[in-house]
Amino acid sequence: MKYWTDSHAHIYLKEFDHDRTEVIQRCIDGNIQKIYMPNIDHTSIDSMLEVEAKRPDQCISMMGLHPCSVKKDFEKELYLVESWLSKRAFAAVGEIGTDLYWDKTYWEQQKEAFTIQVRWAKQYDLPIVIHCRDSIDETIALVEMLHDDKLKGVFHCFTGTAEQADRITKLGFFLGIGGVSTFKNGGMDKVIPDLDVKSIILETDSPYLSPVPYRGKRNEPSYIPIVAEKVAALKKIPLEELQLATSTNAQNLFAK
Repeated sequence: MKYWTDSHAHIYLKEFDHDRTEVIQRCIDGNIQKIYMPNIDHTSIDSMLEVEAKRPDQCISMMGLHPCSVKKDFEKELYLVESWLSKRAFAAVGEIGTDLYWDKTYWEQQKEAFTIQVRWAKQYDLPIVIHCRDSIDETIALVEMLHDDKLKGVFHCFTGTAEQADRITKLGFFLGIGGVSTFKNGGMDKVIPDLDVKSIILETDSPYLSPVPYRGKRNEPSYIPIVAEKVAALKKIPLEELQLATSTNAQNLFAK
C-alpha cells in the first residue's frame, strides 16, 4: 500500500471549522488516503458524520463514548451509541477506555461503560479503539479479563514501556504511535526500536499532540509523514517499509 493512514484524528472538531477543506487537501497532496475518526459523545456525532458524508472514502467514522464523557448520565450516552451501532456500519467502537488524568470521580462508571462497549464490539464484530491516559496498566488488565478470540483493537496514543507493549501485542492488539514519538523527552526512543512493525499503526490524534516541529500548535493528519520519519529512523527501516506495514495493519484492523 503506497499511501499513509491516520488511524486516529478528530478532524470534525471546531478547531478545523475555518479550514477543513484545506486540511483535507493537504492530506490528499501528502498521500494520506485514510483518516479514521473516533467519536467522543453525543455532541460530536453530527459533525463527524457530516465530514464523513463529504469524503466517505477518506474520512471514516467510529462510534463510541470517550471515557472523559462518562458522567452520572452515561447510560443515556451509551443508549445513543448502541442505537447508532445498530443502524449503520462503523469502522470501530471508539474512542472508548479509561482516564485517570482529568477526573477520578467516575472511575467505576468508566470501567462499566468500557465493558459494555467491548461487548457491543464483539456483537458487531468491530475492533475497539482504546484511550487510557494515566490508566494503562488498569486498562490492560481490563482487556485481559475481557479478551477472547472475538476481541481486537488498538491502544491509541501508546506511550508505555516495552513490557506494557509486550502485554498488549500478546493480546493481538495494535499500538497507535503518534506525535509523542518525536518529543525529546517522550521516552519512545527507548521503546519503538523494539516494537514489531506488524504491531504498529500511525496516528495524529488531531488536533492534539502535534509532532516536533509543530509541538504546541494544532495537529493535523498531514503530519503523519513526520511521525513516520521518526519511527522509521528509530527502527532503522526504510520509510516505504513502514508505510506499507502500517497502512496494511490499519486496513486489516478496521476492515473498512
